[in-house]
Amino acid sequence: MKLEQYKRAIEQSNIVSKTNLDGVITFVNDEFCKVSGYTREELIGANHNIIRHPDVPKEVFQNLWDTIKKKKTYISTVKNRAKDGSTFYVNTTVIPMQNEDGKIEEFIAIRYNITRSIALTESLKQKEEELEHLNTTLEERVKNQTKELRKLNKTLEKRIKKEVEKNRDKDRVLFQQSRLAAMGEMIGNIAHQWRQPLSELGIILYKMKKIYKKHSGENDLDYFESYDDSKKVIKKMSDTIDDFRNFFNPHRPSEAFSITSALDDAMLVMQGTLQRHEIELKVDIRDEVYIKGYMSEFSQVLINLLNNSKDAFNQNSSDNRVINLEIKKFDKNYAMISFKDNAGGIEKDVIDKVFEPYFTTKHASMGTGLGLYMSRMIIQNSMDGTLEVQNCLEGVCFYIKVPVCCEKEKCNG
Repeated sequence: MKLEQYKRAIEQSNIVSKTNLDGVITFVNDEFCKVSGYTREELIGANHNIIRHPDVPKEVFQNLWDTIKKKKTYISTVKNRAKDGSTFYVNTTVIPMQNEDGKIEEFIAIRYNITRSIALTESLKQKEEELEHLNTTLEERVKNQTKELRKLNKTLEKRIKKEVEKNRDKDRVLFQQSRLAAMGEMIGNIAHQWRQPLSELGIILYKMKKIYKKHSGENDLDYFESYDDSKKVIKKMSDTIDDFRNFFNPHRPSEAFSITSALDDAMLVMQGTLQRHEIELKVDIRDEVYIKGYMSEFSQVLINLLNNSKDAFNQNSSDNRVINLEIKKFDKNYAMISFKDNAGGIEKDVIDKVFEPYFTTKHASMGTGLGLYMSRMIIQNSMDGTLEVQNCLEGVCFYIKVPVCCEKEKCNG
């Protein structure tokens, strides 16, 4: 009676099957059918390998048969496959059943389903592997992330610096525009103040000419040449005032002119000054070329350069004062005007600043610091050229490079 109860208890709580000596199933309980997905009718008479999982090596089952045929109990965890193809794991105990003569009559297998435990164990193992991988790569990832952050910070710093520089450029442009506006207004006021005295000076010269003519006759050619030269200088000064007033006018028409003509106009104003300060101007015209722009402005550039050299000679108390001016074609499409003096040059720490507005190396009473600034503006903005400076052996060298319009004859437009 009790044996029957034990049997029932085992069958209800475990997965039980019996096979004959060939491994053919002779008995299965309900739990076996439930976990395998097969019906009892499908299992009875079938070989026990019906639930064998293909992933399990043949050596495992060979070891099972070798063990139980030796009348030993086989205990292991076995991976099986159900009818629907799913996997289930069982703790298996296979016992060989012997008769009174000690011969094996059948095998009883008692199993316990541990599929859930295996799944949890594998999940835990996977998590541990992931954690181990994270720990292994954490240092490298932190290093890479730090590198990316540094790169981002560097890029951000460059962007901020670039934006700040843009804003500074805008501020410089606005500041420059405000200065140019103020300069234009100042030039307008100067033009208004100078025009009347220049007109009166012309009238005085004319009266002097009449008085001199009345008392001396028409024979003093030197006087009349001086009178004509004075009139030309006054006219040149008046034209210069108009030129400066139009300097900020973007709609003024340009013209073609020869460089020698612009030099002649400059010398009309500077000839006397150079003679008084004992400065020799040596002009070497290699090529007669025409350029396009505003001749009066270009003459003013030459006047500025001549005046700067004159002031440098006086500051340095130089003897044997010589200015060499060379005009030639350069690279077929350009004219090069080289201006060199022997007045001692410009100090190295300030030579890069000479074209900045309001910068001057002269005494405050001798200049405003706008001459070279406006000269470069004229060459760059009005003539698409360049004006550069560098120290030479005994003085300073200015190089004016402007596009050639034509040669030996004036261009039209």
